[in-house]
Amino acid sequence: QVQLVESGGGLVQPGGSLRLSCAASGSTFSIGAMAWHRQGPGKQRELVASITRAGRTTYADSVKGRFTISRDNAKITVYLQLNSLNPEDTAAYYCYASSPLGNYWGRGTQVTVSA
Repeated sequence: QVQLVESGGGLVQPGGSLRLSCAASGSTFSIGAMAWHRQGPGKQRELVASITRAGRTTYADSVKGRFTISRDNAKITVYLQLNSLNPEDTAAYYCYASSPLGNYWGRGTQVTVSA
């Protein structure tokens, strides 16, 4: 089993920045790719960014150039740097990890962008 705990969400003004963290514990040796998803009010959950163990990244078109995903394999932690935030980025952000043992989700951290 793998447990994922997100942190770093909060209230920020348009144009501001936040850094989200997701720490994994448990059977972390099995973790492969990790990712961040988000679910805004009245919207379906969507993939924001993903990163492989080797560090290859993908991004949703809506966040390219503004968000950066990274990971520390020694700490089994994945980060999401959110810059130039706008109200459309308001959502609960969820950490995700894949492994041969299963796919795991964190409980989410809320990001609210408002003046």
